[in-house]
Amino acid sequence: MFKESYSILGVMSGTSLDGIDLAHIHFSRENKNWKYEILDCETVEYTSEWLEKLKIAVDFSATELEKLNEDYTVLLGNCIKSFIQKNKLTNLDAVCSHGHTILHQPQNGFTLQIGNLPEIAEIIGVTVVCDFRVQDVKLGGQGAPLVPIGDRILFSEYDYCLNLGGFSNISFEQNEKRIAFDISPVNTVLNFYANTLGFAYDDKGKIARSGETDLNLLEELDALSYYQKSFPKSLGFEFVKTIVLPLMESYEISTEDKMHTFTKHIAKQIAFALPERSGKMLITGGGTYNEFLLESMQNYLPEMNLVVPDAKTLEYKEALIFALLGILKLRKEVNVLSSVTGAKKDHSSGKIYQI
Repeated sequence: MFKESYSILGVMSGTSLDGIDLAHIHFSRENKNWKYEILDCETVEYTSEWLEKLKIAVDFSATELEKLNEDYTVLLGNCIKSFIQKNKLTNLDAVCSHGHTILHQPQNGFTLQIGNLPEIAEIIGVTVVCDFRVQDVKLGGQGAPLVPIGDRILFSEYDYCLNLGGFSNISFEQNEKRIAFDISPVNTVLNFYANTLGFAYDDKGKIARSGETDLNLLEELDALSYYQKSFPKSLGFEFVKTIVLPLMESYEISTEDKMHTFTKHIAKQIAFALPERSGKMLITGGGTYNEFLLESMQNYLPEMNLVVPDAKTLEYKEALIFALLGILKLRKEVNVLSSVTGAKKDHSSGKIYQI
């Protein structure tokens, strides 16, 4: 018989490189319904050295990636251990960690999230559940997005769940199936251009707001073949590096205009991705703080109720859901939906490292 309550530490590092999200969460199960409370939480920023490594790792050799994985596992393990000690956490059932995506090529049967080596459990001294994507790719799936089963279980009152992180991704019910996919890049592109101006990110979208729309660039962005593909589909940083940025750099316009145009592109693609442009949409992720982006979305979706949750849920939703995925894995229950990833079957994914 499985437990009906769990004390879990959820850990997530997204492609926008904001840092390592750690959230201590209490889960309880009542009448087959899961409830959660986010307790202590923190985002630990990367050092400039690690930021640079993670930005360029997509071009690393196999040997360099192996070393990076080992070093990052130590970094992540010590970061988690420090969080546990600082917050005096005891009796954790598990640490459930996504790791950090470096390569994502499901079309080639390959995806790599670093920080998921067995040594992480030894460093932390707690059972670890991690590496959730690899099994799905082996089953013919995209290995992403994985969050939608959590949307179904924890946020069923919303018609749509949208995350605005390194990429935008959407999740919703259609014909009694959960549908989800990556829509477009978001902060992977906006942060890149903010960095060129000396900023870590575009605060509230002020830089993008100051620019103007380049209609030719917008038209070319909207015409990229990814947007014509049907789901399941997912994006990796390779798409940004090899397709999006070269296209944007081919335009001799100001950085402000590029950011303004790309923000309009993000909003437009979100609107086009929806089967119905009305209802209630939960929006989470760092991009939710971009007021110009949200205003642009509302312009394309005038009949949609855009709901921004409490700060903890907004910032730590992915850590929350990977914590839930870990519980489901421990319970040997389905935590990945084939309707979302395109895998051969629903399955219970992830690796469990016992201490």
